[in-house]
Amino acid sequence: MRKGSRGPLGGGGKQDNKAAFAFLAPWFAGLLLITAGPIVASFVLGFTDYNLIQPPTFNGLDNFARMLTDVRLHRALGVTLVYVVVSVPLQLAAALGLALLLDKGLRGLAFYRSAFYLPSLLGSSVAVAVLWRQIFGADGLVNQLFGIEGRGWISDPDTALSTLIILNVWTFGAPMVIFLAGLRQIPRMYYEAAATDGAGKWTQFRSITIPLLSPIVFFNLVLQIIHAFQSFTQAFVVSGGTGGPSDSTLFYTLYLYQRGFHNFDMGYASALAWLLLVIIAGFTAVNFWAAKFWVVYDD
Repeated sequence: MRKGSRGPLGGGGKQDNKAAFAFLAPWFAGLLLITAGPIVASFVLGFTDYNLIQPPTFNGLDNFARMLTDVRLHRALGVTLVYVVVSVPLQLAAALGLALLLDKGLRGLAFYRSAFYLPSLLGSSVAVAVLWRQIFGADGLVNQLFGIEGRGWISDPDTALSTLIILNVWTFGAPMVIFLAGLRQIPRMYYEAAATDGAGKWTQFRSITIPLLSPIVFFNLVLQIIHAFQSFTQAFVVSGGTGGPSDSTLFYTLYLYQRGFHNFDMGYASALAWLLLVIIAGFTAVNFWAAKFWVVYDD
């Protein structure tokens, strides 16, 4: 190598590193100021009494002890668990069903794929939540189609949560696209060999598709559970920020918001945020533990 060349042994490497750090600096700044900083601050505030106006005062484990007797917190946990346990499996089933249909090689596949993916982009928006409130209102589209008078599905405690579950199921586009990509990776020779042996469509689905697609199912399951626990906009808009009627749509995140920004109890809200982190981590850990019993990998 010539003298002064900018190779691995020259001075060009240090300059390249400086350029790389310069380009990465905004990301590191965002990580520290927007992500890591608030995480550390919320952890510290979880052990304080803080009302956003006066300086926080340390109160030890009082915020966590309050959780044991907080009736609305227990109600919010129950509502959120029902929402997660019911909506996530239905959403994944709808996503897999549509992916199987689109995997048949329909004409205009790109259009259908984009059309079905669109609800995933809009489902958590304020506009769609407002539209959902109108559709299931007393004078909404559902009552007009079925000739029902005087019943507001969102204003009824028995059906309000069901409308939000339907909304979450409707946003099946993202897992559907992932399922479709996974289906395209399954070799067709497996199905041809099974058909030669006389296996029907259901047997092929149960013995070939599901086992080979199980890593994708696991991936979608973990992501959608985390997403469902973090749902906020739908319940906030539909209930007007109250979680009503009768706390039937009081999601955990909505209750956390109420404690922090309605009651100015930011210390308790920070403790609630860390409890949510522990709950999500627990569900994720259980999923990873259970995966060894049903997820099939090539090796």
